[in-house]
Amino acid sequence: MAEDIHVRLCLQEIVKLDLETKAIIQDIKGDVYSSEMLDEYNASGRQKISNLRGKIAELERLGLEQTRTSDREAISGNVESMRQNLSSTVTSLRQACIHKKMELDKQAKQELLEENSQVRKRNQTNKETLAKTASDISESLVSLNRTLAEQVKQSGSNLTTLDHSSNTLKETQKEFDSMGGHIQNSQRLLTKYGRRNLTDNVLILLALVFFFATALYIVKKRLWPS
Repeated sequence: MAEDIHVRLCLQEIVKLDLETKAIIQDIKGDVYSSEMLDEYNASGRQKISNLRGKIAELERLGLEQTRTSDREAISGNVESMRQNLSSTVTSLRQACIHKKMELDKQAKQELLEENSQVRKRNQTNKETLAKTASDISESLVSLNRTLAEQVKQSGSNLTTLDHSSNTLKETQKEFDSMGGHIQNSQRLLTKYGRRNLTDNVLILLALVFFFATALYIVKKRLWPS
């Protein structure tokens, strides 16, 4: 009876390990996205296979210990079948790892190519940006030179205008000075003529007074002779 219990427990452990190993193989096919994860799953799968191989060997030993020939033959047949299944599982694990490794390498290569393409695009964009910037700077310098030339030309024109205006102001100042002299002379003449006019008026007034005095004197002599 105790032997049957050990056999059942060993069979249960073998089935459990087999299912866990197959689950790891499925995970490798679907959920592995890096070489590090692949190495971890591969190591775990190999450990399960090693444990499974040990349990199969234990089951074979328990089979040999059976007292009944039919039990020994049944266990021996199961052991042989389990070893074939184990061999198939080992092959499946190896193939899954190889396929996933190739897939990861292809993906890494593709990412590297895309990264290189992006780097080339960035470099091309940087070159185009630098070329456009250089072109813009050149255009700005040309425009600045043109503006400076126009300003220099305008400054020259302004200097000519200022020089002409200065000459005009000098001539006007001379004219004002000359007019001032004429005005002063005219003022002196007017003052002189004004004085003469006053003198003439006084003389005329005196002459009139003298004339009227003389006329009165004559009238008085005629009207009241002494």
